[in-house]
Amino acid sequence: MLLIPCPNCGSRDETEFHYGGQAHVAYPENPAGLNDREWAEYLFYRDNTKGAFAERWLHSTGCRQWFNMLRDTVTYDIQAVYPMGTPRPATAKTNATDAGTASTAADSTTTGNAAPSTSSTSITASSTTAPEGATK
Repeated sequence: MLLIPCPNCGSRDETEFHYGGQAHVAYPENPAGLNDREWAEYLFYRDNTKGAFAERWLHSTGCRQWFNMLRDTVTYDIQAVYPMGTPRPATAKTNATDAGTASTAADSTTTGNAAPSTSSTSITASSTTAPEGATK
């Protein structure tokens, strides 16, 4: 379990909190002037960085207060907890080249290079060709 340091209540178990998404997403200055693409970018497009990431959290079963947290998405190390409305603190280590989530390792399941072994299973198929659109 992750212990999250609430700025009001102290360290508590992660089950007491709810994740609120990326922090510091500015509301559009002129919402009526946005087209559909711009609205979609505001509502749904978020950073997916590998490393330090600013997040919003709610202490839902405690003080019920929102706060921001700077957390490393790889190691889960909490680097800073700070109130809503304050700027993001500077991080000691920022590595922009590590952005992304897929692994390039030969045995990675995210790259599709490794498949489960089917040698111990018996599969009978009526057709040996893949359906249209399927990958080999």
